Amino acid sequence: MRCCFIAIPACIAATLAPAGAAAGQHGEDAVLHLPQAIRWEPGPDALPPGAQLAVLEGDPTKKGPFTMRLKLPGGHRIPPHIHPRTERLTVISGTFQFGMGERFDEQMLRDLPAGTYGYWPAGMKHYVQAKGETVVQLHGVGPWQIVYVNPADDPR
Repeated sequence: MRCCFIAIPACIAATLAPAGAAAGQHGEDAVLHLPQAIRWEPGPDALPPGAQLAVLEGDPTKKGPFTMRLKLPGGHRIPPHIHPRTERLTVISGTFQFGMGERFDEQMLRDLPAGTYGYWPAGMKHYVQAKGETVVQLHGVGPWQIVYVNPADDPR
């Protein structure tokens, strides 16, 4: 029981550390990203314009684990595409609409509300749309890549 009481003050102190503080900077082993301190940047050029990106851990462009968030404005669509590795996604806020197949079919979109977690295998053809401003968190093993089913949909 004693270790539980010792750990609680350490957790409280870590929670109060500045967002993005380097591990070990204040003697903590945790790096925390408080929502109000997350730095959003324009989304990667592989996504249609309007998306914003925040990398929380690792580097999604390199080999190794990563965690990133995407903020999508309402109505934002990502046309049918695949990823060469399993995609893992948690809906943080808003409603993420998800469909499967080679063609974007609004009638086949499934609403995934905040709190939803899902994953789909490498190579699965899918498309998405944000219903209202939506934030999702992606994590996996990089490099993260998106390959559009129809090359004309690729904004690069």
